Amino acid sequence: MELSSDRAVAALEMSQTQSKDDEAFGGDGDYESLPPHVSVTTHMTAGAVAGILEHTVMYPVDSVKTRMQSLQPDPNAQYRSVYEALRRIIRTEGIFRPLRGLNITMIGAGPAHALYFACYERVKQSLSDVIQSGGNSHLANGVAGSVATVLHDAVMNPAEVVKQRMQMYNSPYRGLLDCVRTVTHTEGIGAFYRSYSTQLTMNIPFQAVHFITYELMQEQLNPHRHYHPGSHIVSGAAAGAISAAITTPLDVCKTLLNTQENVALNSMNISGHLSGMANAFRTVYRLGGPAAFFKGVQARVIYQMPSTAIAWSVYEFFKYFLTKQRLEEEAGPRPL
Repeated sequence: MELSSDRAVAALEMSQTQSKDDEAFGGDGDYESLPPHVSVTTHMTAGAVAGILEHTVMYPVDSVKTRMQSLQPDPNAQYRSVYEALRRIIRTEGIFRPLRGLNITMIGAGPAHALYFACYERVKQSLSDVIQSGGNSHLANGVAGSVATVLHDAVMNPAEVVKQRMQMYNSPYRGLLDCVRTVTHTEGIGAFYRSYSTQLTMNIPFQAVHFITYELMQEQLNPHRHYHPGSHIVSGAAAGAISAAITTPLDVCKTLLNTQENVALNSMNISGHLSGMANAFRTVYRLGGPAAFFKGVQARVIYQMPSTAIAWSVYEFFKYFLTKQRLEEEAGPRPL
């Protein structure tokens, strides 16, 4: 049964009590049923804003994570904790040093997350219609997250390479353009996608676990699928923490491929540039054993929990706000 514009607007109104929620949403007009009627532009706008905020708010912790994943760090860049690392970096290298590389991250995050969320919503909707006759399907959520990741990483991978090289201790690059020019000249365009297969191998299970966990948490905390900021924050944080911890070994390998850490590669007598996930795995294991695969796991989880919570809460808010605004415009002036 199709909702009229007035009922759709009423269904989107946030209420303060559960009884009001039930009255407003009326069973067939719940918040999560709205995406099929929402334009791709709405999903892309919400996704872009969410992605930029996700990457910028916790960026200093991401800088620490990159350094802590170094396989043979400089003695001046060995840290015991995230807090101690940030304190030392600010004290010895300047207050803005943890933000180095933020510009390229923002440039990449906007379009990457716009594609990511738009693709996720469309694929999830299409697969759910087939698998669960329009109901929520964990398989559909996982597959949708994985497909969306392929598009996201195609845009984000070059930005990740530049970002991580600028984050490293004693980075030789003067800035964003210098890094892009130098890498292109000395290693070729392919250097920006050297870690793409590893990134996908990491992010596909990451996003599959992420989306499945998020939807499972939503079933428990927000079963009626209303717009509920608290449930989006808690579900997002849990999903980010679990996904980050599970995929840390692949993230360590990705960091090695992106940064081409000279000291580590020279100690292994590796000439030229390291490429390929299998080679990265072997190198990490030879240099640090099994424990090396979990270098920086604390920083990764600390970064990912609030970042994912921010991304989901902002995305759900913008999806709610933009949809509500569009439906009100379609409904026209409401009678007094």
